[in-house]
Amino acid sequence: MGWPGIVVLGAAIGFAGWWLHPLRRLNRLNRSGRARLWVAVLAGVLGASVARMAGNVIGLFHDGETLEWPVCTAVAMIAVAVTVGLLSRR
Repeated sequence: MGWPGIVVLGAAIGFAGWWLHPLRRLNRLNRSGRARLWVAVLAGVLGASVARMAGNVIGLFHDGETLEWPVCTAVAMIAVAVTVGLLSRR
C-alpha cells in the first residue's frame, strides 16, 4: 500500500467519519465545524499511520500484505469516531 495509500485511506476515513457522525449532525449550527473537519482528517491519517507502524513492528503484517488494509482502516475508523465524538460534546 505504501505511505501515499495510508494518507489517502486515512483522509478518506476522516472525511467520511466527520460527515456521517451522528453527534456532528446534531450541532450543525455550530460555526466551528470547519475546524473539526481538519481534526477528523488528521485523526484518520494518524490512526492509519500508527496502525501500519505498529503492525510492522510487532510482526502482524509486512508492507503490502492483505491484512494491512483492514487493520489500518479499523484503527483509523476508531480514531475518527472517538475524536469527532469528543469534539461534538458540549
